[in-house]
Amino acid sequence: MNSEETARIIQVTLDEKTVVRRSPQVEHERAVAIYDLLEENLFDVVDEQGPFILKLGIQDNRLVFDLHSEAGDPLRKFTLPTSPFRTIIKDYFMVCETYYTAIKSAGTQQIEAIDMGRRGLHNDGAEVLKERLAEYAEIDDNTARRLFTLICVLHIRG
Repeated sequence: MNSEETARIIQVTLDEKTVVRRSPQVEHERAVAIYDLLEENLFDVVDEQGPFILKLGIQDNRLVFDLHSEAGDPLRKFTLPTSPFRTIIKDYFMVCETYYTAIKSAGTQQIEAIDMGRRGLHNDGAEVLKERLAEYAEIDDNTARRLFTLICVLHIRG
């Protein structure tokens, strides 16, 4: 196990080849997730010494975690199938759309109920990510949540 100073991500970029344009809400969520992730995260990779630069992308229906050293040297690349995330992401997007519509006209109780569902799905996605990454890296709950947000952003197509 690495120390807190080395078991972390210090830079993250998204491989967004297919992205044309996103809504201001999505851009805001992406920016906040990256900012929060870089401020505090645990990313302890098996048999690798950090800190890490992470390029996160999707290729051939697989999540790609492309890790580099602080100096930019390639370290390791691992992939996860996207299939375990598809239903959660689809449901999450549906609830988010309902939430953004509701905040324009719904009452406080309805908005809070939708937001609870949204957070629950987000937590479910983060937990699946944490479980799937376990053979490659140890991550904490907040890191899993922020990475799940970025994975959702990667699934938005133009």
